[in-house]
Formats: sequence, structure tokens, C-alpha cells
Amino acid sequence: MKGKETVLKIIAESCRLLIGLVFIFSGTVKAVDPMGGAIKIGEYLASFGLDKLQSFSVLISFNLSAAEFTLGVCVLLGVYRRYASFLTLVFMLFMTPLTLYLALYDPVSDCGCFGDALVITNWQTFYKNILLLAAAIIVFIYNQKLLQCYTYKVYWFIALFAYAFNVCFAYYNYNHLPILDFRPYKVGANIPALMSIPEGAPEDEYRYSFIYEKDGVKQEFSLNDVPADDSTWTFVDSKTELIKQGYIPPVAAFNIYNDKDEDVTDLILDNQDGVLLLVAPKLEHASDERIDEINNLYDYALENNIPFYCVTGSAPAAIAEWSDNTGAEYPFLMADEVLLKTIIRSNPGLVLLKGGTVLAKWHYNDIPQEEDLKKVIDGYLLGKEPVAKEDGLLLTNLLTFTVPLLLVWMYDFGRNRRKKKTGKNEAEKK
Repeated sequence: MKGKETVLKIIAESCRLLIGLVFIFSGTVKAVDPMGGAIKIGEYLASFGLDKLQSFSVLISFNLSAAEFTLGVCVLLGVYRRYASFLTLVFMLFMTPLTLYLALYDPVSDCGCFGDALVITNWQTFYKNILLLAAAIIVFIYNQKLLQCYTYKVYWFIALFAYAFNVCFAYYNYNHLPILDFRPYKVGANIPALMSIPEGAPEDEYRYSFIYEKDGVKQEFSLNDVPADDSTWTFVDSKTELIKQGYIPPVAAFNIYNDKDEDVTDLILDNQDGVLLLVAPKLEHASDERIDEINNLYDYALENNIPFYCVTGSAPAAIAEWSDNTGAEYPFLMADEVLLKTIIRSNPGLVLLKGGTVLAKWHYNDIPQEEDLKKVIDGYLLGKEPVAKEDGLLLTNLLTFTVPLLLVWMYDFGRNRRKKKTGKNEAEKK
């Protein structure tokens, strides 16, 4: 009997660790790129005919990541075990049927459960959720047997701190560029290389079939047994079915056009002297808070013979309105809105390219001053290696979250130990 209890304990604790770590990871990567989460939520709302809720997509993104992160922390640390396990089970009971629907009907290409950090297919997501649902059931049934890292008196702080930390972390990444860029266009990436297909890479494999008719009866033939030489059969139709996906480059398409609808992609990517792109997926929704800094940078680029373009997905009318309202004199180029949102999570945002390599990116809240930009450009164009977001930011955020939890644990442990010692002394006196 004791052996059975031990096995159940091990299974329950393993499920606790699985759910806690997966939920924390999922909540964290969503908070790293809350704008990406909002875009994915917008796709969901559009596919289910809920376009009226699009204005809440950012709010939903923030709260979804914070809720997942908080549940993961509570389950992992044994905080509010009964409530946390129940809410986790409810969450999985909702998500599992939803991902089955996504797998069957494919209204969105991927669920976005792990953001851009780990993209998995809808079927893989469903299988993952089946496993998590089973784990959630076990954790709920045996929640009182799970490890407790804190006493009940500090539960409120752990749960509230986890939620607040995730929201603040997401808010920082929303108002600046994500501290971790999981997309293809991260700093240091070479766009032409990402578009190329390596030699010997797997190619798409197709099954071809042909439909012929004879005496009013239609029959389907494979490529090898087509009755092409039999005049009694009449060709009706053909079918092409993809049976195996080949290699897909990280950047499937990268096309930029001028106002004459001419493709100027090579002009941008082949520039070996450096080019500045002001990327604005939708000028209608672009922030003009830093417009003076942007216009000053254009003047600096003009004086130093550095090509400067605004690349947007907006129509000419919106471009004209933006120019009138901001005094913009820089030339405009056009590109797909989705492509521009993938390049940079800022509207507008600034990108420095050289030879198709992303050397630097700036959120509109972080537009550099002329002297700062000069230092950056001079360094990069003289051969300095592009550097992504500082690793120090990751360490700072990790310490900001873990140190308070550790201090509270030490206080909680010490207080509980003192209480037990006092109780023991009183019992001995009696």
C-alpha cells in the first residue's frame, strides 16, 4: 500500500512540474512579445467572426500571458493548490476542444501557444494539450498531496507578485522592442540568406491524378495509368495533392515596391553602404509622438548620403495624410502589412540594414538622437558586428522575479520554524 502511495506521489509531482514549467514558459514567451500575441488573438477573433472585439486584443494578450504565468507559478510552488489546480483544469478543458477544432478546420495557421519562440502545428498543439489535460486531471485529484514551498500566510503575495511581474514585463516589451526576438528578422540576420534554399534540401512531393470520362462514367487515374492514348476516354479534370512538405525558408517572401509598383527589393537588400527604413505597417495607426526625432534623422541621413525610406502597407491616401500631418519629406515604399509587422514590433519603427543584414532596430519610443545614431552607424559600417538586446536585461528580469520570491521564502521558513520551536518549548514546559 505504501509503495502505491509513493508511485502516486511521484506521478502527481511529475505532473505538477510539467504543468508548472509549461505554463510558466508559455506565459513568459507571450509576455516577451505581447504585440505578437495581440496579432494572433486578432486572427482568432477574425476567424470566429468576432471583429468587434479587435480593440481588446492587446488587453487580452496581456491578461492571457499573466494568467498562464501565474497559474504556472502557483502550481509549481504549491501555492493555492486547490484553486490553482482547479483553474488549470478548467483552462485545459477549454483549450483542448478549441485546439481540436483548429486542427480539424485550420482557421489559423498555428495556435500561437508558445508565441514565435516555438511554432508547432495545430495537430501537435492538440496532442500537447491532451497530455497537459491528463496531467491537469491528476494534479487536481491529488492537489493536497503536492509539495508546498510556502505557508498559507504568504500565498497572496506569491500569486499577486507573479501576476504583477508578468504584466509589467509585458508592458516593457510592448513599449520597447522585445528583449528576445524570436522572429527571422532579428538583429544580425541576413535576409537574402534566410530566403535561400540550401542545396539538397527536401522538395515538395505531390500526388497527381486525372479524371477521365467514358460512356457517362467518370474515373480517376494516377499519373502512371492515364488513358491518354485511348480515344474512348475524354479528359475532364486533374488534381494535385501535396503529400510531403519540402524545405520552407525562414523568410518565404520579402518584396518592397515603389509608388510606380516597381519591385525595388534588390535596391534595398544589395545596398552595401547602409540604408535606414522607417517601418510603419499602418500609417493610420502609427504613433507620431517622436515625429520630430524621425524628421531630424531623415535630415541627418540626407546630409550624410544614407538612403532613408518609409516602408508601409498603407494606401496612397493614408501616406498623403501622414505627410501632411507630420511634414514628412522622405520617400515612401510599399510592402505587405504582415511582413512589416513581422520585421519590427513597432509602428513606426526604425531598421538599419547593410547588405541585407539587420544591423539595428529601434522602437519609436527609443528613436536615437543624431549623435547616437552616428556612433551606431559609424561602428556598424566600419565592420562592427551587430549585437542584439543585451543579455543583462534577461538577467535583470530573472533576478527581479526570483530574488523577492527567495526573500519571502526565507522569511516564511524562518517564521514557521520559530513558531514550531515556540510550540515545542511550551509543550516541554507543560
